[in-house]
Amino acid sequence: MNTVQTMQTSLPGSNNYFVQEAYKFLRANIQFCGPDIKVILLTSCEENEGKTTTGMSLAKSFAEIGKKVLLLDADMRKSVLAGRNLNAQNYKGLSEYLSGLAELGEVIMKTSIPDMYVLLAGKYPPNPSELLNGRLFDSLMKVCRDNFDYVIVDTPPLGMVSDAAVIAPKCDGSIVVIGSDKLSSSLALDVVGKLRNTGTPVLGAIRNNARSHKNKYYSGKKYYGKKYYGKK
Repeated sequence: MNTVQTMQTSLPGSNNYFVQEAYKFLRANIQFCGPDIKVILLTSCEENEGKTTTGMSLAKSFAEIGKKVLLLDADMRKSVLAGRNLNAQNYKGLSEYLSGLAELGEVIMKTSIPDMYVLLAGKYPPNPSELLNGRLFDSLMKVCRDNFDYVIVDTPPLGMVSDAAVIAPKCDGSIVVIGSDKLSSSLALDVVGKLRNTGTPVLGAIRNNARSHKNKYYSGKKYYGKKYYGKK
């Protein structure tokens, strides 16, 4: 499997001891779920709950113990993952691969962290749900499962669009990231119910309190507004 670009990653909390310990604890909990839990879906109820940063940090944590891990960005509506990498320019990603416009070796990228790879979302297609339901996505998940110790799949908020429910049956387990103090319990239960209806085990929830309203990656609605997630 070839790599076409080495990416520098910028992770909030990288120098915070307590944040890193929290991710080690999360990593250990996932490992205790059993050796069959290799492909893990992350979703949230709403926008800006810290899901993408959680995925990046969890992937980094697995890589630090020598696990070969892929962070698969399946948010083809309005991903923010590429914008958090210093040199992710002129790349091809998941949408190009699923549309037949790129080979797998063109879209898997090596990061500056040993054993950590990423597959970015690519350009935003008009039909993300249809692409995720297609044969190429099924084959992609099989190849990733066979070539990596862990695959972390970052998906759009399930409380806003159904993409995560489409992807979940292809995963071994799912985790809901909750980062809003104002999130209603009814919405959280609805999201968990949708995941359970896919037949995929819900491994648990992550309560994320690390968001800063002063950080451009965590504030505002421009990434997950109705403009991008108005259709289910």
